Amino acid sequence: MTVKSTARARKKAAPGVPDTLRAKGTDAQPELVQLLTPEGERVEHPDYPLTTTPEELRALYRDLVLVRRFDGEATALQRQGELGLWASLLGQEAAQVGSGRAMRTGDYAFPTYREHGVAWCRDVDPLNLLGMFRGVNHGGWDPNEKNFHLYTIVIGSQTLHATGYAMGISKDGADDAVIAYFGDGASSQGDVNEAFTFASVYNAPVVFFCQNNQWAISEPTTNQTKIPLYRRASGFGFPGVRVDGNDVLACLAVTRWALDYARSGNGPVLIEAFTYRMGAHTTSDDPTRYRLAEETEAWKAKDPIARLKAHLEKEGLADEEFFASIDAESEQLGLRVREGVRSMPDPDPTLIFDHVYAEPHALVDEERAEYVEYAASFEAGENL
Repeated sequence: MTVKSTARARKKAAPGVPDTLRAKGTDAQPELVQLLTPEGERVEHPDYPLTTTPEELRALYRDLVLVRRFDGEATALQRQGELGLWASLLGQEAAQVGSGRAMRTGDYAFPTYREHGVAWCRDVDPLNLLGMFRGVNHGGWDPNEKNFHLYTIVIGSQTLHATGYAMGISKDGADDAVIAYFGDGASSQGDVNEAFTFASVYNAPVVFFCQNNQWAISEPTTNQTKIPLYRRASGFGFPGVRVDGNDVLACLAVTRWALDYARSGNGPVLIEAFTYRMGAHTTSDDPTRYRLAEETEAWKAKDPIARLKAHLEKEGLADEEFFASIDAESEQLGLRVREGVRSMPDPDPTLIFDHVYAEPHALVDEERAEYVEYAASFEAGENL
């Protein structure tokens, strides 16, 4: 063989992928842990067993319905000008409720800005969430009381906070674990990958819970990764699991296992909850400009509430009276949220200067005085 023909042979062979690697790449169908099919049929998984009572199943259904109700009310309030912005969780209720109910009392959650269902599971009043989006508070709940951190708007930074907190827990010898929530878009952030490194090296008891809702605003997941997101964990030296994010039972079982795995000294776990954002990224977004209606319709058949309701009905675990009572409770919650938001008093604008630093600061005091003088000029008619 000539030198030229050898070079041509090498060039032709270069793009090839070994079969051993191809089996783990995009051509392989990743396992999806599922305990409840879209039709409401209960199935078992050998690695993630789950035993539930009828009361627990009904309680999970109640969680899903009420979380969707106040989320929908928040969207309506924003459209009516009562909130500045809202990030809906529509379609992601099972991922959040299932993982939220998997936590023990001492476990600590670090959310993004969409974890309204997790907040519900940690007993955070919905009005506290809405107050932040109305601009009348900075969160409104005590993170140390709820073991639920304040919402994080900066994409991915909470994973570093969660990892540091988990490293502290391991130093203290506490029997607790941490869970950090983020989306598929955030998985490409440097902060998230740095958190993976630190958590792995320091064996931190943290579960990274990625809600892969298919879209990072207008960018599909396929524009960010060549492999399923959960497989990224292996490169950092810890296990990754993909779970049906519309299956509340699977999310509960997998997250419970992951938290126990982490708290037992085994280090971190990555969970990819494979779900779908049925609504807009936020109320400032128009998803019809970048995704097809057929895609959304296909995911409606996988609705997390409908499948649990179908299971309850098929197994005779709930009757019409139960479903009617939950619907009535959800309407009462919607009314309380609507009236509560509209009755929130406007905050004193100067409060923005009060907690910039722990101690008084000359520059902040000067800026406060300038603002007070500027605001007063409008009352005097000087700037009209």
